Amino acid sequence: MPRAILGISAFYHDSAAALVVDGSIAAAAQEERFSRRKHDASFPHCAAAYVLSEYGFRVSDCEAVVFYEKPFLKFERLLETYHGFAPRGLVSFLAAMPVWVKEKLFSRKLLADALAKIDGSRPPRMLFPEHHMSHAASAFYPSPFDEAAVLTIDGVGEWATTTICAGRGREIEILRELVFPHSLGLLYSAFTYYTGFKVNSGEYKLMGLAPYGNPGSERTAGFERKIRSELVDLRDDGSFLLNMDYFDYATGLRMCRDGRFEALFGLPPRAPESELGQPYMDLALAIQRVTEEIVLRLARTARELVGSPRLALAGGVALNCVANGKLLRSGLFDEIWIQPAAGDAGGALGAALAAWHQELGGEREAGGGADRMRGAYLGPAFSRAEILRCARGRAAPFCEYRDLDALCAEVATLLADGKVVGWFQGRMEYGPRALGNRSILGDPRRPDMQKKLNLKIKYREGFRPFAPSVLEERIGDYFELDRPSPYMLLVAPVRAQRCRALPEGYAELPLYERLYFQRSDVPAVTHVDNSARIQSVSRETNERYWRLLRAFHEREGCGLLVNTSFNVRGEPIVCTPDDAYRCFMRTEMDALVMGDLLFLKQDQPPLAERADWRQEYRLD
Repeated sequence: MPRAILGISAFYHDSAAALVVDGSIAAAAQEERFSRRKHDASFPHCAAAYVLSEYGFRVSDCEAVVFYEKPFLKFERLLETYHGFAPRGLVSFLAAMPVWVKEKLFSRKLLADALAKIDGSRPPRMLFPEHHMSHAASAFYPSPFDEAAVLTIDGVGEWATTTICAGRGREIEILRELVFPHSLGLLYSAFTYYTGFKVNSGEYKLMGLAPYGNPGSERTAGFERKIRSELVDLRDDGSFLLNMDYFDYATGLRMCRDGRFEALFGLPPRAPESELGQPYMDLALAIQRVTEEIVLRLARTARELVGSPRLALAGGVALNCVANGKLLRSGLFDEIWIQPAAGDAGGALGAALAAWHQELGGEREAGGGADRMRGAYLGPAFSRAEILRCARGRAAPFCEYRDLDALCAEVATLLADGKVVGWFQGRMEYGPRALGNRSILGDPRRPDMQKKLNLKIKYREGFRPFAPSVLEERIGDYFELDRPSPYMLLVAPVRAQRCRALPEGYAELPLYERLYFQRSDVPAVTHVDNSARIQSVSRETNERYWRLLRAFHEREGCGLLVNTSFNVRGEPIVCTPDDAYRCFMRTEMDALVMGDLLFLKQDQPPLAERADWRQEYRLD
């Protein structure tokens, strides 16, 4: 009988479940994709039921169920924090304690009862690794490295906010840690809140806003000086202390103390959805620069302590792909690998892997130079019959292709004509990025494509950047990057010969004048600082998507496409054919491909008079 371990993360944000079978990653998914509640924090009933179903397991068939942190240790941190800051924090204390006393202190029973709702059975064993060990395990064990330095940086787990570890074989040793309330993740979240974005979901917006800051302005430099002198006492080794007189997250209901931030920076907190003025862009750039410096110093310390030329990264801050790109270009490490589900969702996978290797003594399988994440395509797939059933239920006309090359050629034609295409294939991605199986695609050469995707498809802020998917073998043709970037977690410069000279006074232009200036020959994926967040596509990990990119390259001489997640603002990435079709019809997307079926909007003419353009719906 295969030995299975079920990993669970829940009750904070982005709950998820992962299944490890005989040491191999079998399946993993976030609850939000099933519940359709973005960043769903509830127990992942649907995700757990799905991952178990991939192998036909019941809960009781698992050797262990592993929760991604230690609830009692987290409760200890809360009590000591409230005591240390007393009498501040009374309102927060009164709000938090009833939930802990009634439920969270009894996590073992709470989890067992929740698991029993899946199939009526209970696990023989439950384990609780520490939060940052779950992150470290998610970074090191799936990596292609036999040994590496392991760096985890996030908001907070139980006590730790940052750890430096040494990974060797199946062992992970924690060497250094930084503890609450001194947290890079929470520092970045405080600025996310102050610039008008939602904490735990808007940090990537802050990162995307930072390049609009004026890098040469005195205001940006002044903001950075104030962060370093008043908020962060940064040491050479990357450790730091935060001045808690400016922050409220330890015991309050907000991330920072608004009045003190306003007095320091001369800016009020930005109201959500209000106009983005240049001062907020400069503030975003200032905190991004400080974040990058802290990450670089921590990485340098990790290199010195562990002595390995390889680094594995996880934790929410590891999703800061701009910092990752600068870390790569620093040359501190020869090789860097970043867990694609680096945030709390990935804790479910890390918890299961930590249990397999550390508690059960399971050996690591040989990587052969490749990672063990299967391209992060670890979620559910849907059969032709299920896609046809969706089409029939919607009375949706479609064209079915029996030859993949013909389908890819047709979609390449649509993309070259400026159409926006939903691409729904195979197993759903695990983590926050769509990597070519639940994606919306467009032509990166079109100057209007970024605006069209943001305003007419995604219904979100117009400044938000888009990422390119590029044929792995063509990555050097477009970007200053000498290695694959399969998980869209590295930012690198667009090659200089593809970029255009910027007009005089460019940095002082209003946001949208800068945004819509055509900076390169692939403007839809070139950010205002001439960089791009890159996904390289390999034939070995995703042949269908690779063949579409190849078809577009053969037709147009362009080996990349715009790739954004298949969802609209406020909703999770689509999971099922019904989710995809509903999103397709609610937006101004032009076409949808699910499996081998091509759908067009009903008010558009067919591509051609074809015998296989169906108005009748059969499941043959």
